[in-house]
Amino acid sequence: MSFTRYGRLYYLDPGGHSPKVGDKVLVPTDSGPEVAECVWAPQWVSEDIDGLPVCAGIATEEHLTRDESNRRRRAEARSVSKRLIKRHDLPMKVVGVDYLDADNVYTVYFSAPHRVDFRALVRDLARNLRARVELRQIGPRDEARLQGGIGPCGRDLCCATFLKDFEPVSVRMAKDQDLPVNPLRIAGACGRLMCCLKYEHPLYQEFRAGAPRIGLSVDTPEGPGTVIGHNVPSDSVVVRLNDGGRRCACSKASVCSPRKQHDAMYGAGSEDPA
Repeated sequence: MSFTRYGRLYYLDPGGHSPKVGDKVLVPTDSGPEVAECVWAPQWVSEDIDGLPVCAGIATEEHLTRDESNRRRRAEARSVSKRLIKRHDLPMKVVGVDYLDADNVYTVYFSAPHRVDFRALVRDLARNLRARVELRQIGPRDEARLQGGIGPCGRDLCCATFLKDFEPVSVRMAKDQDLPVNPLRIAGACGRLMCCLKYEHPLYQEFRAGAPRIGLSVDTPEGPGTVIGHNVPSDSVVVRLNDGGRRCACSKASVCSPRKQHDAMYGAGSEDPA
């Protein structure tokens, strides 16, 4: 389910309910049940998966009215914040606004190049919105998560859809994945190194541990040749054949000596012994 259209996805235990795709459901939160849209119908999962919040029911007309009212309040607070920031001439950019109607509290998330003295701004916001206001400065990665967008790959940002935690990413990971060490090529929408470099890195490490290194002579189904490249997503290697210099892409298993020995002994269609 998702709290906003095309927003970050969350998993919910349906409990005794059977919501359909498009239904509005109630999700328990620290500030009470919130309305979210079901984007994936309930299905059976492994019993090892537990700890998911349990659906509090299908949203009623009262819940939908409250949710729409809170949306209007957040939109109003965003507009008022931008106007007052401009009036106070502060180097701030409003990224998102939260509102807790039970406590009548607004939380305004903003980005700025450095620390900002916003004490006068908070007073003006509280007076205009007639509520308690909290301002929180966030970094570029959290800004991208809240705003959403499209990454260099052409898909929705990982941080805005499924990625829960930000982990350290290094240039070394880009080198291990044969990517150009060019900030414009390996940076995400936030301007920092792409998060996918981190969670895809183990795949490249595992591939390199079992694949023949570049420059090694190997036997392929099309004849002997020399490894000149790796294609990790397709689990294959690129080989230049000795006969004519033609290039071919072969699966890693077809040129891996230990795998060939295993197939010769146990048969190509057998599984690895336990």
